Amino acid sequence: MLALRYVYILALAVWLGGMVILGAVVAPTTFQVLQATEPTTGRLLGGAVFGAVLARFHFVAYGAGALALLALAAMALLGPRPRGFAVRSGIVALMLLVALYSGFVVLTEVDAIQQEVGGLSSSLPAHDPRRVRFDELHQLSTQLMMANIIGALVLLYWEARET
Repeated sequence: MLALRYVYILALAVWLGGMVILGAVVAPTTFQVLQATEPTTGRLLGGAVFGAVLARFHFVAYGAGALALLALAAMALLGPRPRGFAVRSGIVALMLLVALYSGFVVLTEVDAIQQEVGGLSSSLPAHDPRRVRFDELHQLSTQLMMANIIGALVLLYWEARET
């Protein structure tokens, strides 16, 4: 049972840590360095690099979510059911659905807009519908990741207070 709990907590920690590192370190550093190095194309390169990193990270999120759900289910089947099993499983499942939506719907539409405009949507006029939609999708992506960060923090807190 301890091994399953460890796998569950590790999956949450990897997922949460990845999200925090992406938002707090990778994105700002990527854009800052590339814009300083290449003032004319740095933002375009930064978007391409971070977009690729984010797309790959989504697979980590899918794996972590699936592993967390499997570990919870195994704990429930093999031993005494963890307290709040349904709520914990529901939060993980919701987080996984949010990640899937973000990766397969939001990022797909972002990529389509970027390809249509040659990669630099910020060069479009502020009222251009493609730029407006890109900005909405960027904000939605950020909100979805924040929702998953909050979910992971709640679950890890729940585990930390367990005896």
